[in-house]
Amino acid sequence: MTSARSPRTKTTFSSSLLLTVIAFVFSFTSPVSLASSSKPLVFGVVPQQSSAKLIRDWSPVIRKITKMTGIQIRFATAPNIPEFERRLAQGMYDIAYMNPYHFTVFNESPGYQAVAHAKDKKIKGILVVSKNSEIEGLNDLHGQNVAFPAPAAFAATLLTQATLKNQGVEFTPHYVGSHDSSYISVSDGLFSAGGGIVRTLGAAPSETKENLRVLHTTKGYTPHAVATHPSVSDDDRARIQNAFIALSQNDEGKETLKALNITGFQAASNSDWDDVRALNISVIKPK
Repeated sequence: MTSARSPRTKTTFSSSLLLTVIAFVFSFTSPVSLASSSKPLVFGVVPQQSSAKLIRDWSPVIRKITKMTGIQIRFATAPNIPEFERRLAQGMYDIAYMNPYHFTVFNESPGYQAVAHAKDKKIKGILVVSKNSEIEGLNDLHGQNVAFPAPAAFAATLLTQATLKNQGVEFTPHYVGSHDSSYISVSDGLFSAGGGIVRTLGAAPSETKENLRVLHTTKGYTPHAVATHPSVSDDDRARIQNAFIALSQNDEGKETLKALNITGFQAASNSDWDDVRALNISVIKPK
């Protein structure tokens, strides 16, 4: 008669089988995959557009950066720009793509360090109106309701509002959460005008974009920053920087960047945003 296997024998057999499976899996794991198996770095992207669009446009870029660096990177955003600012203040993102004003604030505290920004480009705020609107100049916005993404959106809000105020135009601001919402609300006739930037207008859905025209474009400033939290090692930071720069050095990388309406990235230093610091904006107070 065959005797039953004891619980101890079963446990030993199961443990051995598990170890064999683990050894088999790891024997086919590349060095890059092993590096990526550690805790991923969280890449936070400012929510200028819908989460679905940001995921679609940024995921291929993040996959490329992960492949080139061997560092596992996970996409993240926030439901709105103020919440994104709160998370930056708390250092919740290891890497972040943030607007120029955000960088001047969060470079100070918690100490995000510049890695890269779009090359050969300045960020400009724009005010858009409906294509069929009778508004022809900034003065026509006097007393009107104007949409903006968020109070601290740099070019889309701060620069465009400063332009209106400097010209003596009084208006009622409405903060709608994102650039896309600003464009859609103007296209739908909810507001007389809306703030945005050239890049996000270019990436807006055709049915929205074709129903808008640019009323005014502001002066240009150093564009959005890719920056790392101070907890990211110098070695990882250098690898991330080199990968962003390398994206535009081959056709495949250039194609990946098309969805972002960016032709390429260049290395950046913290002082690149001194033009923004000179504006002495104080909407957000560093912690």
